[in-house]
Amino acid sequence: MIATSNSVLSDRVLNMEESATLKMSQMARDLRAKGHDVISLSLGEPDFDTPRHIKRAAKKALDAGYTKYTPVPGLMELREAICTKFKRDNGLEFTPNNIVVSNGAKQSINNLCMAMLNPGDEVIIFAPYWVSYSAIVKLAGGVPVEVFAGIKEDYKVSAQQVADAITDRTKLVLFSSPCNPTGSVYTEEELKAIAEVIAPHEHIHIIADEIYEFINFLDGGHVSIGTFPGVKDRTITVNGFAKGFAMTGWRLGYIGAPVHIAKACAKLQGQCTSGANAFSQMGGAHALLADLKPTHKMNKAFNKRKRLVLRLLKKIKGMNVNKPDGAFYVFPDISKFFGKTDGNMTINNSDDFCEYLLNTAHVAVVTGSAFGAEGCFRLSYAASEDTLKEAISRIATALEKLH
Repeated sequence: MIATSNSVLSDRVLNMEESATLKMSQMARDLRAKGHDVISLSLGEPDFDTPRHIKRAAKKALDAGYTKYTPVPGLMELREAICTKFKRDNGLEFTPNNIVVSNGAKQSINNLCMAMLNPGDEVIIFAPYWVSYSAIVKLAGGVPVEVFAGIKEDYKVSAQQVADAITDRTKLVLFSSPCNPTGSVYTEEELKAIAEVIAPHEHIHIIADEIYEFINFLDGGHVSIGTFPGVKDRTITVNGFAKGFAMTGWRLGYIGAPVHIAKACAKLQGQCTSGANAFSQMGGAHALLADLKPTHKMNKAFNKRKRLVLRLLKKIKGMNVNKPDGAFYVFPDISKFFGKTDGNMTINNSDDFCEYLLNTAHVAVVTGSAFGAEGCFRLSYAASEDTLKEAISRIATALEKLH
């Protein structure tokens, strides 16, 4: 019997969904390679460079000999800095034994699911959700239980919805705030209500993805659900350096978790990738302890871009636009365009809509179906104001052709 390409691959990888954000980014690159002027607003990557003082710290560490293997849970210098950051910014008390540094927050979430889930365990995921949540849970043998909130609810799940989704098999609750893809931010009151629902269920832990913490436009600022007494000892807080410090390529994420969970994640990571690279970790430690003015400056720039994007998108007839309070995304409802055609292509769903924009307007965005929200699309405004103006002008022109 001759092996086929599929027969040599595992069911695990064959059944896994490709990351929609990475797929769209590749499609944009392919179209650009054919000579087209493509504007990509698909990736969640700040267009700012890493602040100079962070790069200098990493260079200094490199010159000082930080070129060897690191402890699996991270260098002590970085874990201590993370503890300082958690206490200073979030009111969370951790020791270095609670901290595990990984190659990005994505690995941190994967470590947690692999370390905590058994086949059949349920994970309540707030939808719309980041594309990898569901895939990671499935890979670990878990069962994603999506709890959805639409644009009328500001894409925020209520405490009652969480209560209704809990079963004896619920093991984890997983969500992000500020949220990717919607930009929605849960307030202190909303998080408190959710924490009170989860608190009586001692078999449930919370994974709070706070990677967009420093890109928050609310006057009240960021609130960590791990500060509420009823769930304090059962909350794992995930964060990293990619978004707030423009360090996407540095691949540094981390968790603050109960010690037994942190040890389990380190055990797992030790058999997979070992520790993150040494001089990046020293740069990360400096980033957390040094002046945060560059981070606050980026936050102000993103907020300005948000207002620009909302103003321009609202001018497009049929575009129902949300009002994000954080991250650098808008997540419009575009269901009113379904059934329309330009004579060559008919828009039947979000996938069609994004394909149409890529091929007609040469603007890359991501389909809402990838985030558990058919009828929407995600646009990243992590780009210059001139680029955003041009992109939205192209989008408007393309959509005017539909009837």
